[in-house]
Amino acid sequence: MMSTDQDQQSSEESGELKSPPPAPPIREEEVEEQENRQMQVAMKMVGSAMVFIGFLQVFLSVNTGAEISIFPMIIYFSGMALWAYSSVDTPIIRYTVIGLSLLCGMAFMSFGEVLFWHKYAIYWGTVGMVIFFMFQTPKKPASL
Repeated sequence: MMSTDQDQQSSEESGELKSPPPAPPIREEEVEEQENRQMQVAMKMVGSAMVFIGFLQVFLSVNTGAEISIFPMIIYFSGMALWAYSSVDTPIIRYTVIGLSLLCGMAFMSFGEVLFWHKYAIYWGTVGMVIFFMFQTPKKPASL
């Protein structure tokens, strides 16, 4: 017994660093919240990429006058639904955008072709949506 007390005193006197206290255990809620945030970021990235790929094909066909199939529209509206689900905070706006995106995607599938005015509606609708969300001020977190 005596030697352990002397060893502790001698290690404290010699200036050796003590090991840090163990970290508090991570709660399951924090782990789930972090996983949800990671999934939201992944959905934002995939949705944005799909919107960009679909919009790029629409934009190029508008500029060149070429015809496109319905697949860029399906990619565009699917990406829009994913992006809205992961990015828009207000439930009414989120589910309205998702519903309209899915409705438009199904309409193009049943219609089977993309007309010239469809491309312009997609083009200007995307420009308007980008302007709307670009100038929207973010909400500040409530101070507790």
